[in-house]
Amino acid sequence: MFSSKGFRGIIRQELKVEVDKVKEEYPDFKPGLAIVQVGDAADSNKYISHKIKAASEIGMEAKHYKLPSSSTLAQVVNQIETLNKDHRVHGIIVQMPPDSDEPMDQDILLNKVDASKDVDGLTDHNAGKLSRGELNTCFIPCTPKGCLELVKRCGAEVSGKRAAVLGRSKIVGAPMSDLLRSQNATVTMCHSRTKDLPAVLQESDIIVVGIRQPLMVKKEWIKPGSVVIDCGINFIEDKTKKSGQRMVGDVDYVGCKETASWITPVPGGVGPMTVAMLMSNTIEGAKRNLHKMKKGGAWNMRYLPLQLETPVPSDIDISRAQEPKNVAELAEELQLLPDEIDFYGKKKAKVSLSILDRLSGAPDGKYVVVAGMTPTPLGEGKSTTTIGLTQALGAHLRKNVFACVRQPSQGPTFGIKGGAAGGGYSQVIPMEEFNLHLTGDIHAITASNNLLAAAIDARIFHETTQSDKALYSRLVPLQKGTRTFSPVQLGRLERLGINKTDPDSLTEEEISKFARLDIDPDTITWQRVIDTNDRYLRQITIGQSPTEKGITRTTQFDITVASEIMAILALTTDLKDMRERLGKIVVASNKNGEPVTSDDLGVGGALAVLMRDAIKPNLMQNLEGSPVFVHAGPFANIAHGNSSILADKIALKLVGENGFVVTEAGFGADIGMEKFFNIKCRYSGLKPNAVVLVATIRAIKMHGGGPKVVAGKPLPVEYSEENLDLVEKGFCNLRKQIENASFFGVPAVVAVNQFATDSDKEVELIQKLSREAGAFDAVGCTLWAEGGLGAIKLAEAVQKACEQPSNFQFLYDVKSPIEDKIKTIAKKIYGAADIKLSEEAQKKVDLYRKQGFNDLPICMAKTHLSLSDDPTVKGAPTGFVLPIRDVRASVGAGFLYPLVGTLRYDTADVLFVIRADDWLCSPILGSEGFAWDNVPVT
Repeated sequence: MFSSKGFRGIIRQELKVEVDKVKEEYPDFKPGLAIVQVGDAADSNKYISHKIKAASEIGMEAKHYKLPSSSTLAQVVNQIETLNKDHRVHGIIVQMPPDSDEPMDQDILLNKVDASKDVDGLTDHNAGKLSRGELNTCFIPCTPKGCLELVKRCGAEVSGKRAAVLGRSKIVGAPMSDLLRSQNATVTMCHSRTKDLPAVLQESDIIVVGIRQPLMVKKEWIKPGSVVIDCGINFIEDKTKKSGQRMVGDVDYVGCKETASWITPVPGGVGPMTVAMLMSNTIEGAKRNLHKMKKGGAWNMRYLPLQLETPVPSDIDISRAQEPKNVAELAEELQLLPDEIDFYGKKKAKVSLSILDRLSGAPDGKYVVVAGMTPTPLGEGKSTTTIGLTQALGAHLRKNVFACVRQPSQGPTFGIKGGAAGGGYSQVIPMEEFNLHLTGDIHAITASNNLLAAAIDARIFHETTQSDKALYSRLVPLQKGTRTFSPVQLGRLERLGINKTDPDSLTEEEISKFARLDIDPDTITWQRVIDTNDRYLRQITIGQSPTEKGITRTTQFDITVASEIMAILALTTDLKDMRERLGKIVVASNKNGEPVTSDDLGVGGALAVLMRDAIKPNLMQNLEGSPVFVHAGPFANIAHGNSSILADKIALKLVGENGFVVTEAGFGADIGMEKFFNIKCRYSGLKPNAVVLVATIRAIKMHGGGPKVVAGKPLPVEYSEENLDLVEKGFCNLRKQIENASFFGVPAVVAVNQFATDSDKEVELIQKLSREAGAFDAVGCTLWAEGGLGAIKLAEAVQKACEQPSNFQFLYDVKSPIEDKIKTIAKKIYGAADIKLSEEAQKKVDLYRKQGFNDLPICMAKTHLSLSDDPTVKGAPTGFVLPIRDVRASVGAGFLYPLVGTLRYDTADVLFVIRADDWLCSPILGSEGFAWDNVPVT
């Protein structure tokens, strides 16, 4: 006789050991089982309690979801779909039959369970897999699986034996037949129409019965020495029992046990094994999920072949010639769950931050930042290199790889600058969707920024025109005879040192202190924004309507991506963190010099509501089909110039420990890379594995004394002819940027972005000098003309660099004085001898220190065209004094940004840039201006 209870104990102990073993490596591992029940049937309740108890003993978590008998089919389906989306649930069973007031289609309910969580193995998907013998990719129904386990544990041979299965139900008979066949048994499925059933059974070595016919199979029907598994559950009359009946199986147990070698009793036979197999399947589901996370990468990616043309067509023609995959296909390749993706059309989508919770135990991939040498006004191809590198890693080296890039601003897209999708055969596609609107993040920033701007002026208006009492009544209105402080108001009271929670208990002085912000209009730093280059909004007067009662002031519009909210989006780590950062935005000072925040205005929560969707990264793809996150687009001067922390974090989890995430830092390495390390990595906690420094022969020659490079004008001949002397002289700039990377302890790979006019000797010279300067490697690449094919060697070098130890460290301690942090960046990264703060800058530094902002990191707003503050000075200057004319604060984003020199220029109409301190005292300046390079200057 099979002692199933004994086997059950052994199996449960084995499963517990299995769970504990996985937990040793992954402490958060906890298989989750959800049991959905409709109604309150007593036998179902008892059965479910056994399952929950068994799960607890093993170290699993089983939850019971009981719906009332009055539930509709739609309500039950909704519960199942909710559980399908819950990453903590690895197995779902629907207790059958449903005890509902109205009949429910059981097939519909069973097939609503996600096949990957169908631990009962009853969905059509799993049944189909089993019938085809694909046991490793499906769940086997628990009762048949338990039956086979019993047969194996008694030592009976299955392969080559004859087996008979009585019954053809979906739960036992049909899957049992498939399962035995998969074990190489010769199987006969018997049913009510089978002729001469006893003769069939007498030839069978293994007999499994599930027909709900009490005691039907007799001793004479079975072959001596056969194994008999009885799955039947029947009740017959028995006056000796208190209930008047007893449970029996489909087999005459008393008679057959004398002939069979092994036989299961009823009760106590198959039932306990069914529960044990349910636990086993749930653990298997949890392990499969963990395996997905651990591999990070069993991506089955369909890459898109490129049809390379010579000469290379325009960017837009290349983009339109390549048909992108539907983003739904890309999401499936990335193994995203249905609730983790929100589609915006067919080519782009947003992904949920819940991915970070689901993959919290998964290891990160390799983290690579692309920066560059000090560029020419034409740019040296960082975006193109970022995308081309990921195309090479993905489509050619078959690595899991994500590119993480910034979203371009609509204003420059319609101006001279154009978009930011990369170029040539290394692009994000579709180009139009990438550059225009995308999913509306920039519009959300515009709305939230301008809501805050409106709140500032509305508050000034109301405080000017109303008494303390009237203001207080507006801020804390009576509702059903009661006043109540909101949480944000309680926070303001605490900051004011008023330790009261009852609005009616405040004194008149406390009411005035609470209700009045006393904003000093001259200190307002918060401007309205629009995502269009509109020069006539650079200075405006507001409040001219008669309804504003003469309360006017001069202000301006900035472009949306200059908003601090954009920087907050890029640096936030979760929704709660974003809400806190939005509340900390300092918009002005009051008349006592104290900071006024958006939470003081009471709009921090409203800003977060407007940004609730913008916080989700946007999923797109490159020309060869690898995934790209496009998220956030802060400026690289007054902000840190990097895409979002959240996009990087999610990408690092999705690619897995053998994958790569490649992100780009704006401007040259002295600006974008330095801010990536000192600001972005400080807030994210992520440690980069390698830096790619993009260089061009063109830029190196310019730094070696080559002629001036002007956007829109043909390049001088020096840039198209071989000139090794010019290359060697200009290498000083790239050498300095290699040194800058070394300050942070991260290996650097130089990517020489080649043009058709570059000679092999020039490229080889840069490679030689780069390695001598300390670069891990230097590689020539032709990714603009050849896409990933032209970046294979670069990808291989980056892969090797990421295998090296990364001794990442910050450049400065944030607790150091503000002046010292600025000086450290100026001296180490730029090569300056010292800094000089203007009177205004020193005043701001003292103010921020007093206001408690000393410990914020530094975000230098400096020209990107030179290591110094003077854009005309090329190479690697040293010994200069860096002028700091002002210091401003982005407290919500979390940094101070010193303004270096008197730089101001616009992408649409720049003529040239000069330093005011060079010219203000010059005798050649007069009221009529002067001529510089034959250009009249006023």
